[in-house]
Amino acid sequence: MAESRIVPAEKKGRIKHANVSIFVPHVGCPNQCSFCNQRKISGAEQAPTPQQVKEVCQKAAELRKGKLRDTQLAFFGGSFTAIERGYMLSLLEAAKPFVGEDGFAGIRISTRPDAINEEILTILKEYHVNAIELGVQSMNDRVLLSNKRGHTAQDVVRAAGLIQEFQIELGLQMMTGLYQSTWKDDIDTAKAIAALHPKTVRIYPTITLEGTDLAALYQQGLYQPMSLEDSVKLCSDLLEFFEEQDIQVIRLGLHAQESLEQGYLAGPYHPAFRELCEGRIYLKKALLQVSQFPEKTPLTIYVDPKELSKMAGQSRCNLNYLKQRNPIKIKPDDSLEAFCVRVESV
Repeated sequence: MAESRIVPAEKKGRIKHANVSIFVPHVGCPNQCSFCNQRKISGAEQAPTPQQVKEVCQKAAELRKGKLRDTQLAFFGGSFTAIERGYMLSLLEAAKPFVGEDGFAGIRISTRPDAINEEILTILKEYHVNAIELGVQSMNDRVLLSNKRGHTAQDVVRAAGLIQEFQIELGLQMMTGLYQSTWKDDIDTAKAIAALHPKTVRIYPTITLEGTDLAALYQQGLYQPMSLEDSVKLCSDLLEFFEEQDIQVIRLGLHAQESLEQGYLAGPYHPAFRELCEGRIYLKKALLQVSQFPEKTPLTIYVDPKELSKMAGQSRCNLNYLKQRNPIKIKPDDSLEAFCVRVESV
């Protein structure tokens, strides 16, 4: 059976819509990137057949009955537009009857920047593809070359422009902590991505997986993965940056699953990585206001009722840290939006 998953999309911690994801591992990838082991990342071992796509769509349509207009079909995992053309069309044909009026809202695909052109985009539009995510990873050509990506930053700019010309939603995916990448390189990549005005962004901290070139570099002492603490610091800054640019971060960290954890060697993997980053944002915002009060002054921190656990932090780490300076209580306030914090003395 084809590997599939119904995945809620993320926006400031709230579900906006869902993707019915069908994974196409490695098929169509012309390169073996240094970090990549899609079978460990997606859990999928074999590429789906058209019949399996139909079965996934039928099952998902039943499960999402009444919510189909908030649901997209999504072909993820490989480079969808680089796979053999006949096979690509057969998958799209299988999905087509389930999309449109009374069906799913459209089809979402992920692919490489150098596998996009006008001919491909014309085909995709005919099959109701209304969102394309490009695996950018970095906007630094040195980093791209070091990680065997096989494309350049200019390929990203060209492909992004074409997708927008065809009025297809643009999503861009970046990675942090890649081999030969610095903290500044990652910040510069985020800025370059924002300048292309995507609708959505995914941020993936680099994880070292078994069976990859990166694993060999790590075992030889030539690559040092970013620590979880440093990755949370960096990615919380990136999350704030993209939110300020009104760009939705729809994924932050790899999806937690058994196959990924089995192949894990090193790097900043955490099953609730986004929550760690959001908690760090709340801590930073609270500290700015708490520091304006004298030490030992009892304080109350108000946040959106849905954000109480993030303000407290995992295992109440934020609250415990703040309590070293002041007696602190956290209370809900319906008037506050996500990531908004108000601190008052008791």
